[in-house]
Amino acid sequence: MKFTINALRSLVAVLTIVIIFSVCSMPTGEAVITLESVEFNSKATLLMDYDSGELIYSRNENEKLFPASTTKIMTLLLAFESLERGDISLHDEVPITYNAAGMGGSQLFLSQGDVVDMESLLIGIAVGSGNDASVAVAEYISGSESAFVNLMNERALELNMNNTKFINPTGLHHDEHYSTAYDIALMGCELLNHELFFRWSTIWMDENFLEGQIRSGKVFLSNTNRMVRFYRGCDGIKTGYTREAGHNIAATAKRNGTRFIAVVLGAPDSDTRYAEATTLLDYAFANFVSVSLKDDKEIIASLPVEKGNITEVNIVATQKVSFLLKKGEEANYKTDVVLPPSLKSPLVAGEVVGTFTVFHGDRIVKTVGLEVAQDVENATFHLLFRRYLDSWLNFGRKKIN
Repeated sequence: MKFTINALRSLVAVLTIVIIFSVCSMPTGEAVITLESVEFNSKATLLMDYDSGELIYSRNENEKLFPASTTKIMTLLLAFESLERGDISLHDEVPITYNAAGMGGSQLFLSQGDVVDMESLLIGIAVGSGNDASVAVAEYISGSESAFVNLMNERALELNMNNTKFINPTGLHHDEHYSTAYDIALMGCELLNHELFFRWSTIWMDENFLEGQIRSGKVFLSNTNRMVRFYRGCDGIKTGYTREAGHNIAATAKRNGTRFIAVVLGAPDSDTRYAEATTLLDYAFANFVSVSLKDDKEIIASLPVEKGNITEVNIVATQKVSFLLKKGEEANYKTDVVLPPSLKSPLVAGEVVGTFTVFHGDRIVKTVGLEVAQDVENATFHLLFRRYLDSWLNFGRKKIN
């Protein structure tokens, strides 16, 4: 077949138009479906913005299910809080008891009589999901496993985990040991407030873990959460599995300053839990961004104090102030601070004295408390007299000038 020059030029022009139209019609990478149209095969799923705590998507989020090793999120949280209080240290040498060494399921193969430093045990929980390490830490912090479980349940109530009951620090199956996708997200958010967690949560493997510390020689440690290696931005939190619970995961990822949490409970297999967690996080990053306004404990104002040992006290936000914004929306927000003109002593650090509210358009998207940053005691008579005298002298000087 022969073509003239003009015919060839016409064909090239048509093909160029077709190619341009095809390129312009290709998907941009943004999510084009809603999660409501996705068929999830797990028992419960949840997607949450970390900074604001806002739920983006949830399904059966309050159904009581067996959490398996996602239980260890609470075990780690209590350990980090003990570290911050100074009750324990990372260098503490922890003796391994008969009870701890006898744990089944995932373990570090600790033996009764071994002595392991606290940091190694916490790494073994965060990365390898060691049941023996979890019980050893629990016994060391509280004196017994049962006493530690009491602390777990008390902390759960403080976090408003109203549909959770812990029987052990491991997640090994018990019919009365349960939680929900929503409650797991709450304790996951709290754990992520501890930066130390991220030092360990992305460790992929260690071929010589615990070498020289345990009589069994050494442990090949590998991360139970493969998303920390294969999903961009993923740096936690915890997987879990028992026959009764199915396959669970609480996963978090951060990109460009925005962090989301996905929880999947009761998946039929490991691949399904990872696939569904990936679907949730992909949707979040494609469609939302977190707008941060104030950091946790950032100073919002200073108020005068009547008859206090100091004359002015800083007022700070009780938590980080942020809100979730759909991509493409304009961030036309405004804020409203409600505080009294002054405060009366005595005051206790953490005492809530006002509110900070964020409006996006006409909708309230966030309200946080404003609290006193430090203790304020009543001023002594001597201090009050000296202030009065200084005030009188300053007034006199101004009058003379």
